[in-house]
This record gives sequence, C-alpha cells and structure tokens, in this order.
Amino acid sequence: MSSTAHTANIPTPFRLLLRIHLLQMRRKFRSARDQSSLLVGALIVFLTGYTILASGLFYRALHFAGRFPGLGEMLIERMIYLLFSFLFLLLLFSNIVIGYTNLFRNKETAFLITLPISAQDIFRWKFLESALLASWAFLLLIAPLLGAYGLEQNAPWHFYLLGPVLIALFIVLPAVFGCWVAITIARHLDRRLFQLLTVLVVLLTFIGLSAYWKPQVLDEENLETRVISVLDRLLTKTRFSQFPFLPSYWLSSGVLHWVEGALSAAVFFVLVLLSNVGFFGLLAFTKTGRFFYSALSATHSRSHVLGQWEWFRNWTALRRQFHYRAGAMEYLLRLVPRLEPDTRALLLKDMRVFWRDTAQWGQTLVLFALIGVYISNLRYFTQQLANPFWVHLISYMNLAACSLNLATLTTRFVFPQFSLEGKRLWIVGLAPLGLVRVVKAKLLLSITASLIVTLPLIWISCDMLKLPLAQKFYFAGAIIVMTFTLNTLAIGLGALYPNMKEDQPSKIVSGFGGTFCLVLSFLYIVASVLLLSFGSPWGGMDFLTPNFKVLGWIGFAVLSVALGWLPYRWGLHRVATFEH
Repeated sequence: MSSTAHTANIPTPFRLLLRIHLLQMRRKFRSARDQSSLLVGALIVFLTGYTILASGLFYRALHFAGRFPGLGEMLIERMIYLLFSFLFLLLLFSNIVIGYTNLFRNKETAFLITLPISAQDIFRWKFLESALLASWAFLLLIAPLLGAYGLEQNAPWHFYLLGPVLIALFIVLPAVFGCWVAITIARHLDRRLFQLLTVLVVLLTFIGLSAYWKPQVLDEENLETRVISVLDRLLTKTRFSQFPFLPSYWLSSGVLHWVEGALSAAVFFVLVLLSNVGFFGLLAFTKTGRFFYSALSATHSRSHVLGQWEWFRNWTALRRQFHYRAGAMEYLLRLVPRLEPDTRALLLKDMRVFWRDTAQWGQTLVLFALIGVYISNLRYFTQQLANPFWVHLISYMNLAACSLNLATLTTRFVFPQFSLEGKRLWIVGLAPLGLVRVVKAKLLLSITASLIVTLPLIWISCDMLKLPLAQKFYFAGAIIVMTFTLNTLAIGLGALYPNMKEDQPSKIVSGFGGTFCLVLSFLYIVASVLLLSFGSPWGGMDFLTPNFKVLGWIGFAVLSVALGWLPYRWGLHRVATFEH
C-alpha cells in the first residue's frame, strides 16, 4: 500500500520537465537580479511605461476613429477584425518556424529522445515551449489594445476578466497548426527542397498581396454617392478578416459582442473558440507524439551515404574532393579590399551557417515580403497627400518604420551572433584570430548586411513619397547613423550578456539580454525620430528656432555615439577577459 502511494506521488515526465524549466527560469531571474538589479529595475519600469503609453496611444486612436459620425463604429469594428486576422497569420508562421527549430534542431530534444521518456511527453513540453516563445510578443502587443478598447467603449468590469481568457485560448490554435505544419515539413522535405519552396511561397505571397491590396481610385461620380457606400468599397478587400471559419473571427466577434452587451452572442463565439481549442489541443497532447517521433527519425536518418559510396567508386569525383573549389560567397568576399584570410574565413563561416539555417533566413524573407508590400502601396497612399504638414509627418513615420525594421533584424539576428559560437568558443579563442577580432568581424558583417537592406529601403520609400533629393539624402544619412548604432548596440550587449548554453537564436533573444537590447533599440528609435524631426529644415515645426534645430541634430549625434559606442566598448572589454 505504501509502495502504491509512493508511486502515485512520482510526477509524470511532462510535469517533471515543466517543473525543472520553471525552476531554471526562476533561478535565471534571481541571477540577473543579483548581477544587475538596476537593469532589471529599468526593464520593469520600461514594461510598465510601455503598457501605459501603448494603452494611451491605442485609446486616442480608437477615440479619434470613433468620432466620425455614422462611421466610427464601422471603422473600429473592421480594424479589430483585420488586426486579429493578421496577428493570427503572423502567430501561425512564427509557430511554424520556432516549432520546427525547437522540435528538430534542438540539442535538448536530441538528448530527451534518448531517455526513457515517451515521444508524446517530449512533444508536449516542446509544444508548450514553442507556443510561449512564439506568442510572448503577441501578448505584449494585444494586452494594451484590449485594455484601451474596453476603456473607450466603457466596457463592464467582467470584460477585463474575459480578455486574458480569450487571448490564452486564441494562441493555442496557431501553436497547434504551426507544430503540425512543422512536423509535416520535417517528415517529407529535405533542407534544400524546403529552402526552394520557402523562397517560392514568399515570392508568390508578395505578388499576391501587392495585387490584392492595390487601392481603388475613386472618381468624382463615386465621391458623390453615399459616404458609407464609398467607405464600404474602400474596405472591400478587408472582408477576408470576417470569414466565419477563422479563429480570429471568433475572437473578434466575442470581444465586440461582449463590449456591446450582447452576452448570448459573445458566449456563443467564446464556446466556439473553446470547443476548437479543446478538440485540437487534445489531439496535439494525445496523438501527435508518434508523428513527431517518425518525423524526428526521418530528419536524423537523412544522409547521403549512398551518394558518397558512388562518389568513392568514381575516381574522378574522388579527386575533386581533394581539390577545393571556392564557392560564390568566397569569391564575393575576396573582392573586399584589406580583408585578411582569417577574417574572411570567419565571415564565410557565419554566412554559410546563416544560409543553412532555414528557420533564420525564412523569417527574413517573410519580413522582406511585408516590407515590399508596404513600399509598393506607398505610391497610392501619397496620391492624396497635398498638405505639407502631413507630408512631413508621413516622411518621419516612414523613417520610424524603416528603423523599427532595422531594430528587428539587429535584435533577432545580430544580438545572438556571439552566443551562437557556444561551446566551440574556446576553439576560436585559441586561434590567432582572437575573440576581440571575432566580435569586430561579426560587427563588420552585420553592418554591411544591414546597410544593404536599409539604404535601398529608405531611398525607395522616400521616392514613393515623392520627397526632394535633399530630403532623400537627409533620411539616408540618418538611417546610416542608426544602422551603425543599432548594430554596435546589439553586438555589444550580445557580448555582455552571452548565453552559451542555447543553440537557438529565438531562445537567446528571449532572455534578459535580448529583451534589454530590444528595449534600448525601441527607446533610441523613438528619441532619434523626435530629435531629427525637431531639427528638420523642411516644414513641420516652424515655431522652432534655428538654434533649437541645431540642438536636435547634436542630440541625435550624441545619443547615437553614446548608445552605440559604450556598450560596444564594454562588450569588447568583457570578451578580452572572457574565460569559457
């Protein structure tokens, strides 16, 4: 009897994994707090300030849209549907990428599969971990929005209790579908075919979205019709967000009906969402483990043993193995003047590792596709801009959008570069290259790649806005300075807060150092755009004196140098004394 009671107290493997990782998270937080309580406090203050500021901005935007007589409710309703539909698609893609990496490219998964733990329990834990990693940014965005919407609509108190429940239910479905797609990809596609299909899908998505969202130009006859009819024509291409089988439609309808007081209709959509979450979640937690195991086995068993044996039998092919032929990337790096061979080898290694990691450059392709859709529609948007004030405002909003895209790239891809060396860092440290030059080489590569992306982006977007040549050079110069600052900030903080135990960039970025880098990048962009707008010589704020405009430029320069140079120097000092 006592033996039976003792066995009943033993936790299941899934509960044990969950308990261990919760304990690790708590100890990591305590360690970060003990090492730098000031940084932890600054992070908490920023998150609190962000919540208040974002809620205020959302409230003002919703209040502004709601003031249109006869149209406000329609605009707000359509924006809610559209927002949640896009967030669902982004969550789905994020879960596919992170789920694929976490399930099939993770050392912990390879270790757990060798233990006497069922594949179903391993999948349960990895599924939960992937869902949290993919959804934390969504939670950070949507919480202030729901709060502001409830305040603007004078929602009852129980709406604020329902919101977290609906969000928790909503993130389950893209997590389940994303993991299923990741398992299907891992089971049936090799890396090279998956890369080609990813590029093809992104290109087709970009072409389709650009054609679908091409705005309609209304003639004078249309403008004389009823305003609601005209607005309905303008919003015709957003009706896909009201497709009744989308999970985002259930969430949006539940929120809208609950605020309006139609509790019976709201409860219906909540139950629809709950039933689907229960059904698909039960399938994921009880039946997906065996498919995960077969996909993992297929991924690890893919090899080119037969092809290597055929090459061995072919003497000509065997000789070619001993005659190294440089690839396209190496030929490209050889064109760079004054680039030493050891630095070139390191840069070539990083470029090839990035290309072979489909999960990383796949996210970059999707981000570029969204940016391409944004730029392609700027020319239609600017056709209605005639007031210099709005042209000035939109131009700096475009600068903010381009710099936020740059901050996303630097935080996601540049910050984890030093940590990705992992346990192999001692090999690089013993090489003549040295760790300090390793960091400098990574910075050189990241700045070059960022400039290749950001300079054409800001120039093309300014051209779409029909800005004069002087303003194009002004914004191009600003984005160059911001590129250097954001890259040095990410490299410096990555060296100051390394995580050598993780081999997944998404987990490295989700830690304290990555979050702190994102916070500082966001604050720097906000401050820089404001300072540059104050110092702008082209319209806008005419009440500012010339001396004040000069102070705006000086403030931008000082802020850029301080925020970029200081963390970089501290990171180099940390690396110089680093012992692995």
